[in-house]
Amino acid sequence: MVITELAVLKWLHILAMVYWLGGEWGVFNTSTHVINRELSMEERRRHMQTAYHIDILARIGIITLLPLGLHMGTFWGVQPYDGWYLVAMWVFVAGWLALCISAYIHRETDLGIRLTIYDEKVRYVIIPLLLVSSLASIAGYGPFNAGPGQYWFSIKMFLYSGALMIGLKLRFVMREWTDMFRILAEGANAAVETKLEKSLAFAKRLAYFYWVLIATVGFFGATKMI
Repeated sequence: MVITELAVLKWLHILAMVYWLGGEWGVFNTSTHVINRELSMEERRRHMQTAYHIDILARIGIITLLPLGLHMGTFWGVQPYDGWYLVAMWVFVAGWLALCISAYIHRETDLGIRLTIYDEKVRYVIIPLLLVSSLASIAGYGPFNAGPGQYWFSIKMFLYSGALMIGLKLRFVMREWTDMFRILAEGANAAVETKLEKSLAFAKRLAYFYWVLIATVGFFGATKMI
């Protein structure tokens, strides 16, 4: 039996989806303890650290899905840019992953916060680029091929860009946690505690829609129904 390049890409794509969806679920549950005022600050910090450890897998998953999807698209004839375009894309994503992981390693320092902001700025470019490209392709203007039986790819890219937007908002929330826990480390602060609870409550409501969107992205990729 010959293991093809496409088969390996599919396997990696499945792993990325699993870590993305599973990681978000882990952060969702762990974050409940982060805002529990009845726990000691030391205990709450441990839960926050656990959330960060889980979240980095989700972050790696969501980033690697982009090059994996575009790479596989060349095999299915829905993404016409291969060769050096793919090489350049993988080099770019490798740099993006390095930035993301560095931000995680230095997460509770000023450097970590700066790196996180840079990571967010990359998404400011990627998200509108994917939105415009996917909508233009659906309308028949490219850059992706979108004829009969090919629309699924552009639709998937559109939904993926929407998921990136939600993920970006959730990144803001976790960055807020770091800032607020710095203040709480100095002593009790009811206003900050209330802000933390409201921030997390909003993020949890957003997470339900996030999961549905992630599942829908996977559905179009698996069924290729349109």
